[in-house]
Amino acid sequence: MNYVYIVRCSDNSLYTGRTNNLQKRIETHNSGKGAKYTRSRLPVKLVYKKEFETKNDALKYEKKIKSLKKSKKEELVLSYNEDI
Repeated sequence: MNYVYIVRCSDNSLYTGRTNNLQKRIETHNSGKGAKYTRSRLPVKLVYKKEFETKNDALKYEKKIKSLKKSKKEELVLSYNEDI
């Protein structure tokens, strides 16, 4: 499986990424070895995830989310009601 995810950083900013191992990726972010953006904004908390069959579909969706304004990303996170 492939996942697109959003984490909330300690400064309340949002970071969007894609992975095929969500638990490991969140652990990597929180260990300070993840994306450069999140390294200085630890800890991060998973606030949104979506599963995809293919890497290509996940990449397309990740690009779509990254193009959104923060207010729209916040709406997406608020509307997300699945237990993480």
